[in-house]
Amino acid sequence: MKSAFFGLTLAVALGGAALADPVDGTWKTAEGETGGYLHVTIGPCGAAICGTIAQAFDASGAASADYAHLGKKLIWDMTAEGGGAYSGGTIWAPDTDKTYRSKMALSGDALEVKGCVAGGLICRGQTWTRIK
Repeated sequence: MKSAFFGLTLAVALGGAALADPVDGTWKTAEGETGGYLHVTIGPCGAAICGTIAQAFDASGAASADYAHLGKKLIWDMTAEGGGAYSGGTIWAPDTDKTYRSKMALSGDALEVKGCVAGGLICRGQTWTRIK
């Protein structure tokens, strides 16, 4: 009985790992106006997908340990639509301190991330690169 329970527990645990979303991982943002960029870790948060600022880098590529927004959510409430499309989320732009409705499109190791206004008619975005 114990081995059956252990086997079932192991199968459920491994099955959950196999269900990881394709967008899960760490992503390098496009460079900002000053040449700096971020590493954003994307993964599940409840039933949705969120992205958190894991590291910040200056234009020379040096880590910025004193970046004020380390650990803050950059993306939240994103849901997968299938076929690499994600929508329904919110993105925060640290450079303007504003939030926008967001959508994403995954294609291999490239993630197009957009923040939109006017019901999605006007969007600003970046292409992020998967680093792990």
